Amino acid sequence: MAFAEHEVLIGRDAMSVYLFLVDGLNNPLWRDGVRSISLRSGKAGAKGAVYQQTLLGPGGRPLAADFQIVEARPGAEVRFEVIAGPARPFGGYYLSTEGPNTRLRFALEFHPKGLQKLMGGMIQKTMEAEVLQLDKLKLVLEEEDAA
Repeated sequence: MAFAEHEVLIGRDAMSVYLFLVDGLNNPLWRDGVRSISLRSGKAGAKGAVYQQTLLGPGGRPLAADFQIVEARPGAEVRFEVIAGPARPFGGYYLSTEGPNTRLRFALEFHPKGLQKLMGGMIQKTMEAEVLQLDKLKLVLEEEDAA
């Protein structure tokens, strides 16, 4: 199993952070490697919404990484699962209010099968890099608030 998590304290209220995160179309604003994203089905930001996403893969090749929102609790939690692509982790964003700020934790989990187990180290590093992108999200949201 591969697991990675990271948390940040964002100078924004939990509902603002939640509304930004739950809309997958915002991913390119803070996640490096997102080449394209669109809402494939469902209502944007709602449980059941499916986003078609293409990431920059190894060697610069496009990599499918479509995902579905499996839980959306306003101001508190967004959980998702990747439903297309070679690796299909699941994860979530967990929000808690700390005064006027929001503590945000991003966790990813992946259970490799078959030959994927041989790529465990690479998968772990990729997931760790992904959750660390919360630092960029913090900057994006705090700059947006200052504007």
